[in-house]
Amino acid sequence: MKWEGNRQSDNVEDRRRSGGASGGGLGGRSIGIGTIVIALVGWGVFGINPLTTIGLLSGGDAPQTQQVPAQRPAQDDRQAAFVATVLASTEDVWGPIFQQGGARYQPPKLVLFRGSTPTACGMGQSAMGPFYCPGDRKVYLDMEFFDTMSRQLGAPGEFARAYIIAHEVGHHVQTLLGATAKVDGQRGRISQQAQNALSVRLELQADCYAGLWTQHSQQAKNWLSQSDIAAALNAATQIGDDTLQRQQTGTVRPETFTHGSSAQRVRWFERGLQARSVQSCDTFGAQQL
Repeated sequence: MKWEGNRQSDNVEDRRRSGGASGGGLGGRSIGIGTIVIALVGWGVFGINPLTTIGLLSGGDAPQTQQVPAQRPAQDDRQAAFVATVLASTEDVWGPIFQQGGARYQPPKLVLFRGSTPTACGMGQSAMGPFYCPGDRKVYLDMEFFDTMSRQLGAPGEFARAYIIAHEVGHHVQTLLGATAKVDGQRGRISQQAQNALSVRLELQADCYAGLWTQHSQQAKNWLSQSDIAAALNAATQIGDDTLQRQQTGTVRPETFTHGSSAQRVRWFERGLQARSVQSCDTFGAQQL
C-alpha cells in the first residue's frame, strides 16, 4: 500500500500519553474481564457499540464520560501517520459522496488510546478491539490490536488495517444516515435473535461501505495492489462470526451471529468494490445476505 506522502487528517486525537483514565465507567460500576469476554463473544471483534453490551451486563446506568486532553500524534510516529492518512482518505471519499446527495459530510474524530479511555458510550477497553461510539461520533483504536490481527487472527498487512479503519468509519456513515439509530431503536422490542439479525445487516453494510471507500480511494490515488485487496479479503474472512466461533468454541451457532459469516463479509466488501452508489450497499433491503 503506497500511502506515504498523502494527506493526513487533522481529526486524530492521541490519548496514548495520558496513561489511560480512571473512573468514567458505566454507572460508576467496575467492569471485570469476564464481562468484557462476554461482550466480545456477543459482538465479535468489531462491534458497532460493544459498550452497550457491557452496560447491560454490568447493570450500569447512563454512560458517564471524563474529559481527556486532546493531543496530536508525534510527527515521527509512523503508525499514527498511517492511521491519519487512511482517515484523510475516508474524508476525501465520503465528502463528495454526501455532497452529491445534497448533504454535508461531518467526519468523525479517531482517538488513539492505550488500555482504556472514557467515551460517550462508557469506558472503552483495548480488549474490545476497535470500535465506534455513536454518542460522541468517534472511532476508538488501540493500535496494539494491529499486532493481534497479524499474530492471532492471521490477518497481516497494512491494507487489512486500513480496512478496519474504513469499516469503523462506515459505522459513522450509518450514524449520519440514520441506520444506527433505527437498529438501536429496536433493542428490547424484538427478540435477541431478531436483534442479532439486524446487527448482522448493520455490520455487513459497514463492510460494503469499506469496499466502496476502497474503490474510490484506488481510483483517486492508485495506491493499492492486488495483494492489498487480498489482505483485506483475508481479514474479512478471519473475522467472520463462523470462523471466530469455530476457533473459540469449536461450534458454529448462526442464530448468535452479530457480524455475519466469513463468506458474507467477503461478499459485501466485494459488493462495495463494485458498487456504483451507496444504495448498492442496502443490506437491509437485501433478501439474501
